Amino acid sequence: MIRDRGRIKWTSMMLPEHVKLLRDWVKEDRYEDKKEMDEQQLELMNDTLSEAIEFDQFVAITHYRNRNYEIVIGKIHYWDETAGKLHVVDRFEEVHRIPIGAIADIRLSD
Repeated sequence: MIRDRGRIKWTSMMLPEHVKLLRDWVKEDRYEDKKEMDEQQLELMNDTLSEAIEFDQFVAITHYRNRNYEIVIGKIHYWDETAGKLHVVDRFEEVHRIPIGAIADIRLSD
């Protein structure tokens, strides 16, 4: 029977620079492309945003950051029109400043 050790067999022959490049390459494969929004989605998100601000409700905001999508759950503190950012306070009292152009989805949360 052949006992192949897989990756272990080859790592001793690789330089640390090569290992780093391979790890970076694997990270790049996980990057996501930013999706374009249509008018109906923007209108629905605007309605949800207005309702959440008016009734002080928790929202789940999906936004594009560092080539990946992230989710923030919290209450909207205020909208900074000059900077174009939405200030959200999560359940741990941490403030997130999310650019309006990076928002992909807004949903009401319980």
